[in-house]
Amino acid sequence: MALYTVTNYQVSSILSWIQSGEIAIPEIQRPFVWKGTKVRDLIDSLYWGYPVGYLIIWKNHSVTLKDGTISGGKKILIDGQQRITALRAAISGLPVIDESYREKRILIAFNPQTEKFEVSNAAIEKDSAWIPDISEIFSPKFVGSRRFLRKYCEINKINDEDLADKLDDRLTKLKQIATNTFGSIELNDELDIDQVTEIFIRINSQGKHLSQADFVMSKIAADSDNGGRLIRKTIDYFCHLQEKPEDLSNFKKNDTKFMNSPEGKAIVWVTKNQQGLFNPKYDDVLRVAFTFKFQLGKLAQLVGKLSGRNYSERTYDQQTVVDSFSLLHDAVLDVVNQSNFQRFLMIIKSAGFLQASMIRARLAVVFAYSLYLYLKDKKVKSTEIEKTVRRWFVLSLLTERYTSSSETAIERDIRLFSDALAKGISPLEVLSNVEQTKLNNDFWTISLPEQLRASTRTNTAFCIFLAAQVKKDSLGFLSSHIRVRDLIEEHGDVHHLFPKKYLINHHLKQKEYNQVANFALTQTDINIHISDRSPKDYMAEVLSQIKNKSTSLGGISSRQLLNANLEANAIPSGFISMEIADYQNFLSQRQKLMANIIKGYYESL
Repeated sequence: MALYTVTNYQVSSILSWIQSGEIAIPEIQRPFVWKGTKVRDLIDSLYWGYPVGYLIIWKNHSVTLKDGTISGGKKILIDGQQRITALRAAISGLPVIDESYREKRILIAFNPQTEKFEVSNAAIEKDSAWIPDISEIFSPKFVGSRRFLRKYCEINKINDEDLADKLDDRLTKLKQIATNTFGSIELNDELDIDQVTEIFIRINSQGKHLSQADFVMSKIAADSDNGGRLIRKTIDYFCHLQEKPEDLSNFKKNDTKFMNSPEGKAIVWVTKNQQGLFNPKYDDVLRVAFTFKFQLGKLAQLVGKLSGRNYSERTYDQQTVVDSFSLLHDAVLDVVNQSNFQRFLMIIKSAGFLQASMIRARLAVVFAYSLYLYLKDKKVKSTEIEKTVRRWFVLSLLTERYTSSSETAIERDIRLFSDALAKGISPLEVLSNVEQTKLNNDFWTISLPEQLRASTRTNTAFCIFLAAQVKKDSLGFLSSHIRVRDLIEEHGDVHHLFPKKYLINHHLKQKEYNQVANFALTQTDINIHISDRSPKDYMAEVLSQIKNKSTSLGGISSRQLLNANLEANAIPSGFISMEIADYQNFLSQRQKLMANIIKGYYESL
């Protein structure tokens, strides 16, 4: 089987196929990111006959219709959208959608006397030597080259017949852009998504590396019969408005029909609900919807479903296409539903996670939301859903459950719950069984302390430790009133308990002084006051202020408060007298103390 074929097509043919729907360009309603100068350069290259790269087309699989006939698959343009959109803008005069989802025209001007192209502007429009918008030349209403040329020469007072003949040739050459060719690489419809991804990367090694989710979204957007474009817009607009709520007015103005639809009304809420914990990208929405509704984890399977793949019969049929798009549509609406989304975030926040920076494994959130929606769909009691989702989320972070073979792991886990429910086994029983295997005594006493033996503040175990402190409402290091929660929300300092400068002065390297077990959240003024002193030195000041009842370093006013503060921050009691010789022993002690706090935290969820 040939993986792909290569063919050359005229520009006019490609544009007409896109107009008729024979080739679907899924990005047509998405932001056009090229600058006007790049559109100009593309037109200039076509004018001079220079190569302009290849389009990559992926053919949909043919399906069997209800009457038994075979429907040929539509072709999807998966690479070349920006070039085709540029041609439609410059030659067909169609508007593009900018990054704020506003319609705008890109006018390319041509000077037949100099054979130069430019992005049209006010000065060019006033200069009669320029044709300010070349789309007029390609319009069916164009008056004809001779009449146009005669008027052009009159306005520009050109009486030289040789020059007039050259201008005529140049106008003809300009119109011939429509007959110039693009190379087209057409991928075989039998290829699975893994092969499509690999071929795309190899062919397009110098360009953007599209993900499998990009290809799935292209497949969805190319569908015009089963609501695919509606699904695509729902996902795209939801994700965009989370990041740029100010663009809502542009959506309402430029896509009134969609924004007045049930799908459009379902996503407007997100513009008034800005939060920094989980802002899903389009691939997140897609994965959550697919996982919870289809109980599958591999995007290749979604492509198969949307292409009509009937896995039990090993055939392709139209009914599977219809059913799959219908399921996906409903699933996406569940994902973007305000009540679902906010209730899920409350569960994650109730585990002590306040910001996205605290979650180092995005797929753990994706699966947790999938699990929440699945259990809700199955009418599991809300209290059981909350506990299951909260603990499973933290368990998956602790065990790095989705860091390798993630799609396989996601499918395994959603089926673990679906199979259990089918047998009458509760979600909490499923959770308990996994906990017994993954969170045994060796994990808490060996594996977790080892995870804390790292040299980055983005370490997952450290982030969970902070969540544990938030959950317990712990005070920051040496703080009397400022809590870890406040320091996270207001970007407090990550302080080195053995100060960084102090360790550098004793010739320790970055990997040694940036140990996770050397980090604690504290107030900026406390961090500055400690400076580069040893723990013995600056803790002596704390003890002195306790004795003299006058605080200068933090707000600790009694030995009882100091002991409680050290315990809440997993700092060994002997810390108050430690110097450089104690550093390695300090790290070992604190790793175990931090692991104990995390263990107690998990058991409290």
